[in-house]
This record gives sequence, C-alpha cells and structure tokens, in this order.
Amino acid sequence: MLLLPLKLIKMKKFLVLVCALFSISILAQSGYKDSNRIGIGGGLTQLNISTNNFTITPETGWIGGFHVRGNFYNNWQMSFGMFFTDINFSVQTKKLVSVVDTNYKLSAVQIYLMPGYVVSQNHFNIEFGPVLQINDKLKIDKEDENNILVDQPTLTAKDITDVTKLNANIYAGINVGITNLRLRLGYQYGLNNFFNNLNNNTKVPALSEKYKGHIGMISGQLTIYL
Repeated sequence: MLLLPLKLIKMKKFLVLVCALFSISILAQSGYKDSNRIGIGGGLTQLNISTNNFTITPETGWIGGFHVRGNFYNNWQMSFGMFFTDINFSVQTKKLVSVVDTNYKLSAVQIYLMPGYVVSQNHFNIEFGPVLQINDKLKIDKEDENNILVDQPTLTAKDITDVTKLNANIYAGINVGITNLRLRLGYQYGLNNFFNNLNNNTKVPALSEKYKGHIGMISGQLTIYL
C-alpha cells in the first residue's frame, strides 16, 4: 500500500534535480535573457472524466509546481516542468436511503516537455505538447467507502479507486501577462484509458461493458518568473 507513495517521493526528488540541471543548461547556453527563466506557480483545476460507466460531476482542485522556459529557435521556446496536483470529481452514490455525491480525490505528479510559440515577446505565448501524469489511487472518505454507485448498483464507491497509474495527456493553452508575472490557462485531455486497471482487477465486479474513461482537465495558474 505504501509502495506507490514511496515511488512518487523518489520520482519527485529525481525530477527536481533534472529540472535544476535543465535550467542551468539553458542559462549557460543562451545567457540570462528575459525568455530564459525559472517559473514558480500555482492555481486551480477542474477535472471531468468522459465515460459511459458513471455520471461524473467536475470538482475544483489545485495544482502547483515549477518549470524552466528557454529560447529554442526563432519565435519558439521550450519549457520543462513538474507540477503536483490534487484533482477532484464526484459520483452519485446511495448511502442508506439517501442519494449523495461522493467526492474522489486524485493526487498526481505531472511532467512535461513542451514547445511554445511566442506571439508577443514577454507577453503572450501559445503552448502545446505532451504531459506524463503519475497517479496515486483515488481517495474517498472512509465513511463513504461502502456507498452504492447509482449508475452501477453492483459496485461500491471503493471498488473504482484503483485507476491507471500512468496517464499520457495532451496539453494546449496560453501564457499571458508581463515579464515576471504570467497567467497560464490550459486544457489537458487524457489519451489512454483512466479506468483500465479496473478491467484487469479480479476483485472488481465486471460490467456488461468494459470500464473506460478519459480525463479532461482545465487549469488556471499564476506564475512568477524569477
């Protein structure tokens, strides 16, 4: 049970080191220009999951971390970043005779290497590219674990917590503001099946159709560039 969190901690330490080395490399190669900077940021997220198995209600979460942004070629830049996030959604469940929304929280680490097109130097970039997302298990309140899912009466709330550990997402967004302070707005879509682990788990009751879902996440962050 503790193995995955320990792996995540080791991964975080390794990625902090990689990001630091990446930033030193950029500054050494290009000199300290306005477009070669380390950014620290945080903000809010809203997660939805496209699935036919359950009715998902998006909920608000948070995201925070840092990235390095550097000149790449002509009007193109490249950024490398690592972000930590707690993202949330809810599913309708039955608790005794009442129907309640059971909240699921997903703790994850996101890593990306992303190109960006400079529309206006130091003010407006368009960003797009791949994101690797490393997931923990979904967390719910202990008192809600045995709630019955309204959409799938053969399942309890705790049955669907073992989600896919690695997600490949595609990101598109904008980065707007001034030299040292930017607003980053973006959308991520999960390319692989978020619920695929449930299909391979013999402890989870099978459905007439396979478990399948793709995450969609909106995020807004304020980033301070050092």
